[in-house]
Amino acid sequence: WTFTRTKQVVTLGPATSNFEMIEQLFLTGADVFRLNFSHGKREDKTDLVKIIRLIEQKWNHPLAILADLQGPKLRVGVMGDTETKSGEKLKGAAILEDGQLFRLDLDKTPGNERRINLPHPEIVHTLGVEDILLLDDGKLKMKVVSTGPDHVECVVEVGGKLSSAKGVNTPTVTLPISAMSEKDKKDAVFARDMGVDWIALSFVQRGEDMIELRELVGDDVQLLAKIEKPQAVERLDSIVSASDGIMIARGDLGVEMDPSEVPVLQKRIVEKCRSEGIPVIVATQMLESMITSPTPTRAE
Repeated sequence: WTFTRTKQVVTLGPATSNFEMIEQLFLTGADVFRLNFSHGKREDKTDLVKIIRLIEQKWNHPLAILADLQGPKLRVGVMGDTETKSGEKLKGAAILEDGQLFRLDLDKTPGNERRINLPHPEIVHTLGVEDILLLDDGKLKMKVVSTGPDHVECVVEVGGKLSSAKGVNTPTVTLPISAMSEKDKKDAVFARDMGVDWIALSFVQRGEDMIELRELVGDDVQLLAKIEKPQAVERLDSIVSASDGIMIARGDLGVEMDPSEVPVLQKRIVEKCRSEGIPVIVATQMLESMITSPTPTRAE
């Protein structure tokens, strides 16, 4: 076998869940198999771990298994049916115009083009005037202009269609919440007991998040911090010190900060990890064109 410093991480899904396919992935270069706990049943993950360990034994070659926790999902509530200015009826969606006011509140009543429920009191109580909110993976952007005990009033800077249960990003504030939901905690213990090599934690904002995970799972598994928020970049040293490895989630970073800053940050994080002697994974759209093309683009 040829051992190289650079490893390939492969995410397993429904199309790559049997022995033959996973073995083929290994033979064509996979070094680490990622199990995404955002999808599928825990029992399915157990079957995948057994297959990977059988392939290890068959080829007498070590393979790593990475359990990737989902992390807390921050989303808006239910949007009601609305009608556009041109008379078009929208089911469960509304059009927000640039410059208009829009309120996010704790009222669970279905929303409209003027307001929507934000079922996360920790966000409502943390945001202040001038803070930024990004909705639907950054497609909509708004700035807080006033706050109240049960709401925040925003001005829409980048409008568009908003529908139910779209994601919420808070790039300008550190939220006072754990990086692990109750589901994540159960998944982490389950993954450790299965014998995975690594557990990756999403939504890391501070070194204490990794310490909390370490206290939960003990010392028999390696911990990987996913850097996907600006707050994590600001506290990189403490996160690296509390982790066994780092994953640079470029796609998520590109939502919460200017995409032009991401390549520079990527290099800085890689250099920091190399200086500390810990593994670093560069993730998201590494070779996106391979979905449709047999050859990479010049940029790739």
